[in-house]
Amino acid sequence: MSPPTTSSSSSSSLHQRPLHKPYTSLFQTSSSDNPSKPYNFSMILNRTTFLLLLTLLIILGVFSPWISNGSTFFTPSIEAKWRGYTLPEAVSFVAKNGSTVIVCAVSQPYLPFLNNWLISIKRQKHHEKVLVIAEDYATLDIVNARWPGHAVLIPPAPDAQVAHKFGSQGFFNFTSRRPRHLLQILELGYNVMYNDVDMVWLADPFPYLEGNHDVYFMDDMSAVKPLDHPNVLPPPGKKGRTYICSCMIYMHPTPGAKLVMKKWIEELQIQPWSKAKKANDQPAFNWALNKTAGQVDLYLLPQAAFPTGGLYFKNKTWVDETKGKHVIIHNNYIVGFEKKIKRFKDYNLWLVDDHASESPLGKLE
Repeated sequence: MSPPTTSSSSSSSLHQRPLHKPYTSLFQTSSSDNPSKPYNFSMILNRTTFLLLLTLLIILGVFSPWISNGSTFFTPSIEAKWRGYTLPEAVSFVAKNGSTVIVCAVSQPYLPFLNNWLISIKRQKHHEKVLVIAEDYATLDIVNARWPGHAVLIPPAPDAQVAHKFGSQGFFNFTSRRPRHLLQILELGYNVMYNDVDMVWLADPFPYLEGNHDVYFMDDMSAVKPLDHPNVLPPPGKKGRTYICSCMIYMHPTPGAKLVMKKWIEELQIQPWSKAKKANDQPAFNWALNKTAGQVDLYLLPQAAFPTGGLYFKNKTWVDETKGKHVIIHNNYIVGFEKKIKRFKDYNLWLVDDHASESPLGKLE
């Protein structure tokens, strides 16, 4: 009878060709059996290989959706946590050190603009107040993976593929959700500031938001106003309504502010999107302001501090004359991602290329 074989040689035998003679003796029966008839090694190998392949296929079938998304096996449970995260929970978290929340609504295509906006807010030390209302699950997961608790999704999520296209029904559906989100935050008892993410903060806006007015907003007209212009709702334009921008709104949780939000929601229902009339949320916001003006304390922010893009980017003389007074710049009066980015770069306002490390989200690939 041959001497017993060590465990190391047994392990190495599994990596050899099965019919080599030196390893045949390892699978022979005892001397009481027929010593000349070796055990069928190839049968064991084939059976073992089949079971291993079957197990591997099962594992790949179960986990491939996560692997293909670049996630770890533990990602689903992490993502599930944020799927159940509610707006009251999120607002309570970001406003834990105060009573004010800074809100934006973002779909995945706008993540570079979100990052740019966040860098500018962090420089003013107000970033911890920010709550990102994610309009798709990809945005929810990306933001909360990098900055836990600062993003929430309020179902149902709009179609992320069309929500960013200005003038589309998806864009209307995306923006028309805004007053409902803001009203809910007001009902929770918080002050709320809303910003579009194609904005950049150059200074702290909160000194301009003092007082007890219900709703604060900026004009979207590019005509130059006197530096000491009145802080009241401007007169209606040619269409019978004002041209206030829905891009920047600040509100106290007062009955007046809630009334404006409810009226905004009502006006959006009256003027739905159609192919003939490709509406967005801003005309409805203006109608809401105009129709509640006698009941609500409205406050127009100074143009020099909160200029529309049609003024800041198109009137260099005015920009020079008001230098040092600019607080928040809106990159509007232009359509298209690449055009907006180029304009920001031309004015040294595209921060993400060189200062991504300043963002709470870091560098987004």
